Amino acid sequence: MAHGVLLPNVTDVVEPAFAAQVESLGYDTVWTGELWGTEAFVNLSHVGHHTDDVGLGTAIVNVFSRSPAVLASAAATLQSTTDRQVRLGVGASTPKAVEDLHGADYDRPVRRIHETVELVKAYTSGDDERVDYDGELFDVADFPPLDADVPVYVAALGPANRRATGHVADGWLPHNVPFSRLSEAFEVVADAAREAGRDPDEISVAPYVPSAVGDDSEKARSAVRGHLAYYVGSGEGYRKAVAQAFPEAAETVADAWREGDRGAARDAVTDEMVAELGVAGTPEEAREQFRDVAALETVDEPIVVVPAQADEELATRTVEELSPSRL
Repeated sequence: MAHGVLLPNVTDVVEPAFAAQVESLGYDTVWTGELWGTEAFVNLSHVGHHTDDVGLGTAIVNVFSRSPAVLASAAATLQSTTDRQVRLGVGASTPKAVEDLHGADYDRPVRRIHETVELVKAYTSGDDERVDYDGELFDVADFPPLDADVPVYVAALGPANRRATGHVADGWLPHNVPFSRLSEAFEVVADAAREAGRDPDEISVAPYVPSAVGDDSEKARSAVRGHLAYYVGSGEGYRKAVAQAFPEAAETVADAWREGDRGAARDAVTDEMVAELGVAGTPEEAREQFRDVAALETVDEPIVVVPAQADEELATRTVEELSPSRL
């Protein structure tokens, strides 16, 4: 089983020495996200040039701020300049990020995911034929593919987006889907894959595993609570995903967040939510929890995700204690 880590959002942690340490700890893939202030492909190029052979992945870049052609060329360039396997993780993000940050219309996100993935795969293929595509959102013609072989993963939450994942994507990046419901949620992906004549077993499942590890169990759980409160409060898709298992608690968290009471939102995240949606505690506790997630039949590559609420010490400890070398 592969084992990934999403680079923590702590400035000193992304220095070259940290990237090298991550590789020495046995991680197979380093992923990085982006929202505002950092750019995923530049960060991954930085990682690639300070490590030897760790894989690189975006988790995630949104499909509204770059065209499919730009996404394809960015992934192909990263792969060629680092000589690494690159996984392109994409998602629809949220109306807040797309409209208020990028100034774009949050229009038909599921269809945009579908066509973006199809086009990126066509643009990065090794086929001899030039790319022509006549979609509902994109109409392109007569450009050669880049022969980059970049697997495309989708961060899909709702059933419509999971169906699109099954129809066209190489991997699924679930986030805030309760661990006990991953297999059930993946069946939507699998059914769509079969409809499209694809083998569901060839779709890799790489769930985000929000994680915090330290000697102070409560501090670790508080970091995960803050992570969950942020996502449940700021994205309706995330709230709905969590509400599959925790309908009343998810609504309470979201209400508090919308009212601007971040502390109340964090406090409304229950211990049961932390256990179903993350990993937190002492090294021994957290490793046992992480092993349970990794052992789920659906999971191919669990990704350690350190909450933004963690300080540098907690972030570094988490990455160390949940590394393949420690598990």
